[in-house]
Amino acid sequence: MSETDTAVKEAGRDYSKTLFLPKTEFPMRAGLPKKEPEIIARWENMDLYARHRQAAKGREKFILHDGPPYANGHIHIGTGLNKILKDVIVRSRQMMGFDANYVPGWDCHGLPIEWKIEEELRAKGKSKDSVDKVTLRKMCRDFATHWMAVQTDEFKRLGVVGDFKNPYTTMSFSAEAIIAGELLKFARSGQLYRGSKPVMWSVVEKTALAEAEVEYQDYESDTVWVKFPVLDGPLAGASVVIWTTTPWTIPGNRAIAYAARIAYGLYEVTEAPEDNWAKPGDRLVLADALAAETFEKARVSGYRRLSDADPSSISACAHPLREAGLGGYDFDVPMLEGEHVADDAGTGFVHTAPGHGREDFEAWMENAHALRGRGIDTAIPYTVDADGAFTKDAPGFTGIRVIDDKGKKGEANKAVIEALVAAGMLLARGRLKHQYPHSWRSKKPVIFRNTPQWFVYMDEPIEGTDTLRQRALAAIEATRFYPPAGKNRLRGMIEHRPDWVLSRQRAWGVPIAVFVNKQTGELLSDAAVDARIVNIFAEEGADAWFAEGAKARFLGNDYDPEEWEKVDDILDVWFDSGSTHAFVLKQREDLKWPADLYLEGSDQHRGWFHSSLLESCGTTGRAPYEAVLTHGFVMAEDGRKMSKSLGNQVTPQQVIEQSGADILRLWVVSCDYAEDLRIGPEILKTNADAYRKLRNTIRWMLGTLAHYRPDEEVAFDDMPELERLILSGLARLDETVGRAYEAYDFKRAFFAIFNFMTIDLSAEYFDIRKDALYCDPISSERRRAALTVIDRLFKALVKWLAPLLPFTAEEAWTSRYGDKASVHLELFPEVPGAWRDEKLEARWEEIWNVRRVLMGALEVERRDKRLGSSLEAAPIVYVEDEALSKTLDEIDLAEIAITSAVELRKGEAPHQAFRLPEVKGVAVMPAMARGRKCARSWKISPDVGADPDYPDLTPRDAAAMREYERAERVG
Repeated sequence: MSETDTAVKEAGRDYSKTLFLPKTEFPMRAGLPKKEPEIIARWENMDLYARHRQAAKGREKFILHDGPPYANGHIHIGTGLNKILKDVIVRSRQMMGFDANYVPGWDCHGLPIEWKIEEELRAKGKSKDSVDKVTLRKMCRDFATHWMAVQTDEFKRLGVVGDFKNPYTTMSFSAEAIIAGELLKFARSGQLYRGSKPVMWSVVEKTALAEAEVEYQDYESDTVWVKFPVLDGPLAGASVVIWTTTPWTIPGNRAIAYAARIAYGLYEVTEAPEDNWAKPGDRLVLADALAAETFEKARVSGYRRLSDADPSSISACAHPLREAGLGGYDFDVPMLEGEHVADDAGTGFVHTAPGHGREDFEAWMENAHALRGRGIDTAIPYTVDADGAFTKDAPGFTGIRVIDDKGKKGEANKAVIEALVAAGMLLARGRLKHQYPHSWRSKKPVIFRNTPQWFVYMDEPIEGTDTLRQRALAAIEATRFYPPAGKNRLRGMIEHRPDWVLSRQRAWGVPIAVFVNKQTGELLSDAAVDARIVNIFAEEGADAWFAEGAKARFLGNDYDPEEWEKVDDILDVWFDSGSTHAFVLKQREDLKWPADLYLEGSDQHRGWFHSSLLESCGTTGRAPYEAVLTHGFVMAEDGRKMSKSLGNQVTPQQVIEQSGADILRLWVVSCDYAEDLRIGPEILKTNADAYRKLRNTIRWMLGTLAHYRPDEEVAFDDMPELERLILSGLARLDETVGRAYEAYDFKRAFFAIFNFMTIDLSAEYFDIRKDALYCDPISSERRRAALTVIDRLFKALVKWLAPLLPFTAEEAWTSRYGDKASVHLELFPEVPGAWRDEKLEARWEEIWNVRRVLMGALEVERRDKRLGSSLEAAPIVYVEDEALSKTLDEIDLAEIAITSAVELRKGEAPHQAFRLPEVKGVAVMPAMARGRKCARSWKISPDVGADPDYPDLTPRDAAAMREYERAERVG
C-alpha cells in the first residue's frame, strides 16, 4: 500500500505496523546473470542429478535419448533451443513421477573435426600427409575432448541437468567397438556390399558425402546444347539434341533418355547466321514444347517442323566426341525410356552419364541386361578421380580438372566445349544460375562421380525375409510423431532413398573393419575374426586398425595376410550416431531400449532420425524409438537467416550474459517450436517483460505467505465462494498443464500458467483480497482462507514452472523452504478433482463481466481527473436481468470492485451511464463515497469512528486493532 505514510500523517497514528503487509527477501530485480551460476553451483554441491536418480529408483523409466551434437565449437542458438527443450521434457517427466534419466552425448568422429585439424596443420605450413594416420587421429581426439568440456559448461549454464560425469561419446573405446560390431552384423546378414555408384564427392575434402552433408547454394554453370547423330532408323541423318548444365560429364555419356509421354518432332533449320554452329539443312529431333526455345538459344532465325518423331525408333546415336579426333568414343549411344525425363526445360532428352548422377545410374542399370544382350558394354567408366581430374576413361582430357583443391572451377568445361565445337556437335551454349550442391563444411561445390564405395542394400531381402526399406517403413508406421507431419517427411525420404553409402575416404572415425579376398572380392566371414576386432577395439580403440602390423594381428593365424585386403575406409558418421542406441541404450542399466523419445531439429529426418532408423532396423528389425519430436530452425527477428555479414546473430552466451538463461528458456517455451522460431532484441524484451510479471506475482505470494500458519488453515468446504472459485480454476489449470506436458506442448503449458497468474490471480483475486489479507483481524476466516489458497497456489504454480524456468522456480522454493530444499526433487502437485466446480465458474463469469463494466467506469473517472483511488468511489450499478441481480445481491460487490461501497439497482440505467457493448443489461453511474477515510484501510465510510476506542477506524479495522493489541500484550 504505497499510501501508508500519507494515511499515517492524516490519522496522526502509525497503523502500518499493524497491517499484514508482504514480507520477503525474494528480490524484485532478478539479477539472473549473477544468481543463476550460484544456483548451478548449489545443484553441483547437492549433486541434484544423483538425488534425482535416488528419488526415482523403482519408478517407470522415461528415456529421452540425446542426439549427439558435434564436438567442434561453441554452441549456437539452435543447439541452445534443442538442449532446453530436452531439459524441459526430462524435468517435467521426472516431476510427473517417472525415472527420467538424461545422458548427454557427443558425436566426435568425422570430417568436421578432421577438417579443423587439417586447417591447423595448413596454418603451420604442413599437410595432413605430414603426419601418420594414428597421430592425426590423436589430434582429432584431443580436439573433440576440448570442445566436449566447453560445451558441457555451456549446457549446464542453460540449466540442463544430466549425467555429465558419465556422458557417452562416439569416440570412446567401448563405443567404437560396438559401432564396428554393428557394421559386422550388416556384413554377416549380407546387407553390406562394395559397389560402384555415382556419389556426391567433395574434391576439397577428398571424400564422399551423404545428402545430409550438403547444402544447396546459388551457382553459375555453363550450359550446352549438344547434337548426337542418329545412326539408324527413319530418323537416321538427323541429330538428337540434349541440354546439360555439366558439360564436363559428356565424356562419361553412355545413353540418351526420353519419355514416351512427350511429343517429339523432327525439325529442319532453314535460316541461320553464317558463323552459327547450327547450319541451314541441319535436322534436329526435339520435344515440341521446347523446340522454339532451343532454336532461340541456337540463334536459328528460321526453322520448320518436318514430321512427328518417335525416339523409340532410334536404336543408337553416335557419341558427339566420336569425330573429335580424341579416340575412345566410337561406341554406340543407345536410347532409353526414362520416367525422370520432362519437357519443362532443356530439349526433352536427358544426356545420361551413369557415372555422374543417380537417375542416370538407375536408368542405365535398369536397362543393363537388355543392353548387354545387344553387345553394349555396360561397365560404368571412372572418368573423374578423387582430385577432380579426368582419368584415362575420358580420352583426350586426362589430367584436366573439373574442380581444383580450393573448390574453384577447373578447365574441364572449357576443354569439352572446345572439343564439341571441333567435332561440329555443339548447337548452343549459355550460362545458368541455379541451386547446386555444396559441402556444408567447406562451402565448396561437389561433383557426382563414380567411385567404388561400401553400401547397404535397401531392397535386398535380409536373410531371406523383408528388406531394409520395408522394415523401416513399417517402423515409421509404429512410431508417434510430434508434430504429425514429421511422419510423412521421414517416410517420403525412406521411400525414395538409394542404397546407403557407408564409406568415407578419411582418417578420423570407426573403420569399415572388414577384409576382402583379393582374388574373389568376397568379404571374410569368420566369427573369431569379428570377435577379435570388437575385443581389440574395446581395449585399445579403433586406432588399432591403423597401427603397423594390424592386418596380421586381426586376421590371426588362420589366414594369409597377402590374400586379404584390409579396408581402411571409415564409416559415415551418421552410422556412428545411428548406432548410439546400441552402445548407449542397450549397454547402460540406467537406461532402456527402445527409447521413449528422440528429439532433434527437422533437418534430422534426413540425419539422425533417418540413420538411427536404418541402423536399428538393419540389426534389430525395428526403430530404436517409440516417438520422434522435431523442432524448427531459429531465424533472426525479421525472418531472415542469421549471418555474420548481416550482423543479426543471437548467441545463447549473449542472451545469458545480458538477461539470464531463464529468459532464453522463456523464449523457447513461449514459442511454437514445431515451426521456425525467431529471436532478436524486441522479442527478448517481450519475454523479459513477461518474466517480470511472473516474478512479481511469485514475489507477492512469497511476501504474503510470511503470515501463513499451517495450523490456521481453513477447510475447503468452509472457504468463502471466491476462494473455492480460485481453487476450481487451479483444478482446471491442472488438467490443462498436465495434458500440455504430456503432449510436449510447452507453449500451451506456459501461457495457461502465465495467464492464470497474471490475470486470474494478480489482476483479479490478489487485487481483491489485498484488503482482507492486510487489514482483516488475525482471526478472520476470510483472511485465513485466502492464505490457505495462496499456499496451495504457490506450491502448484512453482512446481509447474520448474521445468520451464528452473532457476527462478528454485530461487522461489528455497526462499520459502530453505537452502536444503529443491523444487526439482518434488513431484507435480496432486490437485483434487473435487475442487473443480463448473457451475461456480459459470456463476462467476457473470460476476467478472459486471466487474469489467465497473472497472471501465472507474477508469474513465480517473482519466478525467474526477477520481484518484478507487476507494474514493461508491458507484451505482444498474442490472436489468433479475437472475444476475440476485447473484450480485449474494456477494460483496464493493469488495470485488475494490471500492468503498456499491449501490445495486434493478432496472434500466440512465442514458449517460457507462456501458460495455459486450456486457448487455449492465451499466454504471459514477458516484463518490460518503463518510470519512479510515486511517488504517483507507476505505471511506460513514461508519468510521463508530467504535469510540478507535475514532479514526472502521468497525472492521477497530476489531483488528483490538486483536492485534491483545496479541501484543500476550506476546
